[in-house]
Amino acid sequence: MMISRWMMISHWRSGCAVMALVAGGSSLPAMAQQQPLETATQRQAPDAAPTAADAAEVDDPVDIVVTGSRIARPEIDSPTPVTSYSSASLQQSGRVNVTDFLTQNPALIGSSTSASQSGSTADNGAAGVNLLNLRNLGSNRTLVLVDGRRHVAGLPGTASVDINTIPADLIERIDVTTGGASAIYGADGVSGVVNFVLKRDFEGLIARAQTGISEYGDAGGRFASVTGGKNFAGGRGNVALNYEFRDDDRVSSFARERTGNPLRTYGIVRDDAAGGQYTRVRTNDLRYADSSRGGAVDLDLDGLPDFNGDGSVYDRGRLLPGTGFTQGGDSTPLAGYQGDLQPKNRIHNVNLLTSFEVSPALRLFAQGKYTNTHSYTVSQPSFDFFTYLAPDNAFLIDRFGADAAADGALVSRDNFDFGVRGESSKRETYRSVIGADGRMSDHARYEISYTYGRTDSRFLSTNYRISDRYFAALDAVRDPATGQIVCRSNLDPTANIDPNNYDSPATTFTPGANSGCQPLNILGEGSPSAAALAFAQADMVNFYRVQQHVVSGSISGDFGQFFELPGGPIGFALGGEYRKESSRFTPDPLVEAGALLDFSQTSRESGSFDVKEAFGELRAPLLKDLPFADTLEFNAALRVSDYSTVGNTTTWQVSGIWAPVRDIRFRGGYSEAVRAPNISELYAPVSGAYSFIDDPCDPENLPEGTQYRVANCQAALTAAGLSPAQIAAFNPVNDPTATVSLPGRAGGNRSLREEIAKTWTAGVVLLPRFAPGLSITADWYDINLTNAVNLPTAQQLVDLCVDQPTLDNPYCANVSRSGTTGYVSDYLLQPQNVAAFRTQGLDLQVAYNIDAGKIGRFYAKLIGNYLDRLDFVPTPGAEREDQLQLPTLPAPKYSGTFDLTWTKGAITLNYGLNYASKVRRFTRDQVSANPDIAAPEYLYYRERWEHDVQASIAVEKGFSFYFGANNFTGAGVEPTGYSPFPYSFLGRYYYAGARIALDRLL
Repeated sequence: MMISRWMMISHWRSGCAVMALVAGGSSLPAMAQQQPLETATQRQAPDAAPTAADAAEVDDPVDIVVTGSRIARPEIDSPTPVTSYSSASLQQSGRVNVTDFLTQNPALIGSSTSASQSGSTADNGAAGVNLLNLRNLGSNRTLVLVDGRRHVAGLPGTASVDINTIPADLIERIDVTTGGASAIYGADGVSGVVNFVLKRDFEGLIARAQTGISEYGDAGGRFASVTGGKNFAGGRGNVALNYEFRDDDRVSSFARERTGNPLRTYGIVRDDAAGGQYTRVRTNDLRYADSSRGGAVDLDLDGLPDFNGDGSVYDRGRLLPGTGFTQGGDSTPLAGYQGDLQPKNRIHNVNLLTSFEVSPALRLFAQGKYTNTHSYTVSQPSFDFFTYLAPDNAFLIDRFGADAAADGALVSRDNFDFGVRGESSKRETYRSVIGADGRMSDHARYEISYTYGRTDSRFLSTNYRISDRYFAALDAVRDPATGQIVCRSNLDPTANIDPNNYDSPATTFTPGANSGCQPLNILGEGSPSAAALAFAQADMVNFYRVQQHVVSGSISGDFGQFFELPGGPIGFALGGEYRKESSRFTPDPLVEAGALLDFSQTSRESGSFDVKEAFGELRAPLLKDLPFADTLEFNAALRVSDYSTVGNTTTWQVSGIWAPVRDIRFRGGYSEAVRAPNISELYAPVSGAYSFIDDPCDPENLPEGTQYRVANCQAALTAAGLSPAQIAAFNPVNDPTATVSLPGRAGGNRSLREEIAKTWTAGVVLLPRFAPGLSITADWYDINLTNAVNLPTAQQLVDLCVDQPTLDNPYCANVSRSGTTGYVSDYLLQPQNVAAFRTQGLDLQVAYNIDAGKIGRFYAKLIGNYLDRLDFVPTPGAEREDQLQLPTLPAPKYSGTFDLTWTKGAITLNYGLNYASKVRRFTRDQVSANPDIAAPEYLYYRERWEHDVQASIAVEKGFSFYFGANNFTGAGVEPTGYSPFPYSFLGRYYYAGARIALDRLL
């Protein structure tokens, strides 16, 4: 784990520390997987996705497979709510990053985009990775499929798919199914499924190119794609090749005034001296107290800096007590500190698809994919807290005089001149599918396939300090023989390396005259020499490999040749699957040895599991075309699994549809889904960790926890051995020794069991005959996840320990406190089956397709969500924690999108609206404990309104060009600096592109 200054925010009260710093709609399913692909010429000016009413009037004999079911249906209706996006919708958005497009879906608003995996917010090894997160229940609970099949993960130890590996222009449609889907597709789908349906049987040539740039002249993006396909053997065979390239520029937080200019960067922080009735006020020019870019030097060792590293008197600025920040002065600004707002991403994606129909009973197919991704992002510098310089340090004496620091000095510094830490990664994804399908009879068909996937990654983390070398270089003295400044260890090989640790031998170099150690001067920005930095720092190279093997076979059809119900034949699907997942992570030798100052010791991680599964599904059309029973249908699914890790599991699903008349139908379903723990949760070795921890037992934090916090803290400190007088004086927030990054441990848990999710949905579908082309759907969903695997952060661990009804809980078992000070002295971060999640809400979708004759054709689509509940229960019996409207997830109460497309002749105009309601800046507990915590206008992050427009013109047959602007009003930017809520940092974004489509290859 990298020691990050971003983690320092958790050291201060969650409300004090710059809080401003930084559900799926439901619709009728779209057309089928088996539906023949449109020709290139048919797609030259794609219309909006067809409405349910349009599709219902089509007598299409082709089998239709809906995401969420393996049964081919002769109708498009499904008991499971599905939101579908056509390729036209994706292109009309102007977004070539598929995740950026999908996060507009309310159910996927909490997904990880490139922006959230950049700078200091990027997970280690995950720079630029895009992960989908349904219902804010986590990417590890969201199952991503391609053509109904599993896809290899993009990160080690997980099942989370990097959406960057999905080629945007090869997508035919995207189906989002929320709710438990484990009975149909297996584990990991407890919150739902996102299925990418790709183009197939492609004939012709399509090429597209697009470029864009923000209103600030940065964030440039380039995109190019070409797809060519050809039929052969009289149309029985097809081969298609797709190449796609995407290149996005990185954007530094210094490039935006609201994040990079100290005078224009605001936070809502505690400011007791500001006057007025509010505890926290809007404040600019925030700085990390008592630390500076050139060194804040404490010569008298009283804990307060006296001088800057360049020798000038240190201006502390105005201290904001209880926050760890000052306003103004010489300390390091928060502005720009956290690194990039967007990483550099360059992606090459090659896909080959082919098939050959030997006969109606046998069609052979194969797919191959190679994706090469290069990502680069800059995060934050390394930093020193109270680093000790000896009295005879030559640089110290040269700067302040021989008698200025008789006992040495303490230096706190943000090391921008060392080279800001960053990550450069190369990920390669390979995936192949081979299989066969065909008709066994007029009432049955089969499919069998083998899927292999592999992700290899090499990521380089730059500018990390090697502990023994860094402290040896800092300990600089004058050589009495030459008068030159040298490392003390060059003159005395037996000298202690780290003055803060009296038993710290060198491990990465051999002290002595030929050690290579170069003296390091940290007094003044720009003072460190290149030679010293080259000796004291290193770049680390880490590797990981994820592999997946899946063998799957199924038979689907109906019993029509034997009997039929009044509503039609019973449909069925039966099959089995074998899957093996493996993951291996190999850290840099320096990391594995624990030799780095800025990164905790990390061990190698490897693990695997396999699962054998059998599944079945039935669709029983009980009644049809009868009075008060235009449709009455019952569905059921069952899957039995045998995991090598957790043993046997069973998941099931029942659902039904009742349409009293063809204009209205009611649908609902109930399921019990499971998720088996992933490889990292099970097998991650216990390694070192560093965290900033804001002690919940500090007097300032006591009121902002649950009703149990005060009594539990008293008991915890007493159990640690503190006297009543020591407890009364307990105040770690103002003790520098308690506010540094604390070492701890983190690892997996091989005793984990499967999670269980009970999900139900109930909805209504309106297809009014008096308004052809209009469809309205509304579905209520309820997901209750129990026995959930929870891996808390260090801050959450210590908070959860004292916020439970008693100290006898799994969190306190992993926290130790010092018997001398009572401060947290050790912690173990380990996943456990202790938590529960509950979410419920309403999905709404309205789609209207209107042919207005000479005026043109209009297509309008509204997707909205009302989030009624999002709860987290940390341990059985504990009080629920309301996560609704928290920005860190994010979880707005209301969210939605609206799209309006008008087409007339060669011209198509599209307008899009992306909305999310306001979210809380402070938790309910914080506001309840302190009603005057902030002015009313700052209790919430404001709502988001983003408006997009695009115009497309078909110049001649097969060729068109388009241009547009996303967020063209420039609205939606949070005015108080960094925000965890997904506002666009881009501002207005302008783009233009061209497209050519030919019905045959040149």
